[in-house]
Amino acid sequence: TKAVIARFEAERQALAMMDHPGIARVLDAGATATGRPYFVMELVRGEPIDRYCDARRLTTRQRLELFAQVCQAVQHAHAKGVIHRDIKPGNVLVAEVDGRPLAKVIDFGIAKATAARLTEKTLFTEFRQLVGTPEYMSPEQAGAGRDDVDTRSDVYSLGVLLYQLLTGATPFDAQRLRSAAFGEMQRIIREDDPPKPSTRLSTMQDSIQTVAAVRQTEPRALASLIRGELDWIVMRCLEKDRGRRYATAIALAEDIERHLKGEPVSAAPPSTAYRLRKFAHRHRVLLGAAAGIALALVAGLAATSYSLVRAVRAERLAVERYEQAEAARREADAAREQAEKSNRIANAVTEFFTHDLLSLSPRPEGAPEVTVREVLDAVPRKIDQYFKSDPAVEGVIRERVGQLYRRLGELQRSSAYLQDAIPLLEKGLGPESKATLSAVHRLGELKMDLQDFAAAEAQFDKAYQGRLNPYGTGYAMTGNSLARR
Repeated sequence: TKAVIARFEAERQALAMMDHPGIARVLDAGATATGRPYFVMELVRGEPIDRYCDARRLTTRQRLELFAQVCQAVQHAHAKGVIHRDIKPGNVLVAEVDGRPLAKVIDFGIAKATAARLTEKTLFTEFRQLVGTPEYMSPEQAGAGRDDVDTRSDVYSLGVLLYQLLTGATPFDAQRLRSAAFGEMQRIIREDDPPKPSTRLSTMQDSIQTVAAVRQTEPRALASLIRGELDWIVMRCLEKDRGRRYATAIALAEDIERHLKGEPVSAAPPSTAYRLRKFAHRHRVLLGAAAGIALALVAGLAATSYSLVRAVRAERLAVERYEQAEAARREADAAREQAEKSNRIANAVTEFFTHDLLSLSPRPEGAPEVTVREVLDAVPRKIDQYFKSDPAVEGVIRERVGQLYRRLGELQRSSAYLQDAIPLLEKGLGPESKATLSAVHRLGELKMDLQDFAAAEAQFDKAYQGRLNPYGTGYAMTGNSLARR
């Protein structure tokens, strides 16, 4: 058909424009006497990159080095004004040259020129036909305006390929995508956020041993290796907003090189505010509960800001009053240390509530949405997984969850969480910290709800005595605890 010939000629023209060791070369082109077009390419005796890596049990470092070659080849195509639009393992073959692996990108059959049309023939897409492979397709390729595609679409696909090389899985499950209705498949690609690579590894209960073995490591070591910088690099490629992705394929390759050299990478985790906006958009049903959590976090961040201001003022005082310099410096150091600790706890709690706690397994189509109670019931398992060695963070999380159970009317569960939280807060933050004493006071209120008045009085007295010495009777919460006694 004319469409097939148009695609064929487009690939021939695209390949003829490029000369790079990482792109299969065109040796000849023309047409037979009957008008059948042909072109002659070099023979690549290679395997798809994922199969090559697994068959030879390449380590994560070796896979990253090979992936950087792919980025450089794609950058060459972009420099020639050609977008591939179908980067996937089957289109990246790895052959060994002089005993070393060499990745070659093939199949520019659905490539699109950025500067000019590749041929005089019209390249068109029929209605309801996606150009590309769904698992590796960028949100803009899956959208209504599929002509609005630039080189950052290939950066997204490179991110999917890197995700697969690191974890053995694609960000979105292929079976789920291909079994969904056409519109639902588009919605998933455009709107759903995939889990981080390290999070995906933690859910691979059946296959994690195999995935780790072909990378010559242990499951825990593999997740630890990927968590952090490699998570950031991959998720920057997979941003729905292409303006937040790497601007070029070579920028992605350079960040990979920086990671391999132990240098700081340009990718960074999304800010707390950005994650909260994404969380609110995805979980509208849980927004009421999330609002309470967010308010608590804002209060923590406000306390952090106040502590930082105190640190700055203390340093100025040290300069102005030389005779008090040592005392002021000690106060500033203590305030800064407390600020950094508060900021670390706030960020850890934010990450837990906005991502790790809600990264439940995907539900089948048509199943009811996740409830607040289901999310809260997952807390013990998630805490044991992430924060068992951090009593301050664990204590704050248990105290927040206890408040949420109280709002749901489950007073016994609320009491259990608060009772567990108090010794953890005392250990991690100190018995006289405001967070610890607030938890003690709230437990007293809960005992009042349960009509256990003796226990309530004991908690209020403990909160009053704890607040009296460091904060005095002028502190509003000291008076509150006294009144409840």
